[in-house]
Amino acid sequence: MDANDVQDLKEQAEHGAHEASLRPVAFTMSVLAVLLAITTVMGERKHADAIIKQNQATDKWNEYQAQKIRDYNTQLASDLLGVVALDNKDATAKVLKGYADHEKKWASDLAQDQSAAEALQVEVKRGEAQSNRYDLAEVLLEIGLVITSITLLTRSPIYWFLGMASSVLGIAAAISSLFIK
Repeated sequence: MDANDVQDLKEQAEHGAHEASLRPVAFTMSVLAVLLAITTVMGERKHADAIIKQNQATDKWNEYQAQKIRDYNTQLASDLLGVVALDNKDATAKVLKGYADHEKKWASDLAQDQSAAEALQVEVKRGEAQSNRYDLAEVLLEIGLVITSITLLTRSPIYWFLGMASSVLGIAAAISSLFIK
């Protein structure tokens, strides 16, 4: 074996040692990529859920408004029949009683629609808060992944630790979204 062969073996050993020291970094990057994908999907689902709930709340408010308009129009018709003198008082009384019965039923329907719409609005706000938290988690995990990848270029472990710190904050943000009420 000559001096060049010894030098080549020495360089290969050093290169292998550097690669072995970077394996935890590469593994960390793989785990962060998986966590980032999960967080992204969860955030998109929360966004979609919030939009669906908002549409349902809008529909409930539209039903509420339609019933309010119908109730108002019925009240106007009742008032008009009460003021106008008609020949057939029995028919007028019968119509007015029918209107009064409808108004009683509509009053309970209005209250139900209003409470259902308000409950959906609460769910919308919760979904938006959760999706915002997932967005924050996604950004922090992306930052952590990029900073960790700098370790592969610089071979400086400080970037690995900084990337891990950012990622831990991202994981905490994702987990905290589960506790939003």
